[in-house]
Amino acid sequence: MLTETLLSPEDLADALRAIGAERYHIHHPFHRLLHAGGLTRGQVQAWALNRYYYQATIPVKDATLLARLPTAELRREWRRRLVDHDGDAPNTGGVARWLKLAEGVGLDRDYVQSGTGILPATRFAVDAYVAFVRDRTVLEAVASSLTELFSPKIIAERVSGMLANYDWITEGTLAYFTPRLTQAPQDSDFALAYVQRHARTAAEQQAVLAALRFKCDVLWAQLDALEHAYVTPATPPPGAFIPA
Repeated sequence: MLTETLLSPEDLADALRAIGAERYHIHHPFHRLLHAGGLTRGQVQAWALNRYYYQATIPVKDATLLARLPTAELRREWRRRLVDHDGDAPNTGGVARWLKLAEGVGLDRDYVQSGTGILPATRFAVDAYVAFVRDRTVLEAVASSLTELFSPKIIAERVSGMLANYDWITEGTLAYFTPRLTQAPQDSDFALAYVQRHARTAAEQQAVLAALRFKCDVLWAQLDALEHAYVTPATPPPGAFIPA
């Protein structure tokens, strides 16, 4: 809802959380199927493959923003995100853990990294997120990361649901998610405090809210594409991954 009223920091935080309650992709039908055991192995593979493109692009997005941050203090804070995802040595970090997840559900590592089988909508949505962070204000770019406010809940549901409902998935397969339970709240606490402090006008606050809605749309669009390609009507486009 658009308003010319300047919100208090607490009301701004409440408005951001309300966006997540309505728009976060935990509510998407594809995710409900994933958590409830309603997908085939091939459909889970399609999710892991396409999600890898998003995961591998997150440090690119963060590096894009890092170059724009005006102070050493901010750059040090944001640099930690790069280490979380890229690691500080080969085969460490979140991207490497997602590759292990993809291998754990039966995908070939080189094929996953090549990106050749991902859906066009996955590529368009993820690339649009990088462009948003590159082209919008730093305030909007930081605000777009605030989907991390909601990620601990979806992680808990995803891990418990997948372990309970897919006997071919192990705790080791899902090891990507364990560090995110502490990393995501740390990241979102910083980003939320930043936007509360720097969104000083009603227009800036509305831009912050719009940035979070945009990011929710990026995540939702990826699941729309997966559902269309692999569930209903199950028509993957030319060149996309075809489950065995």
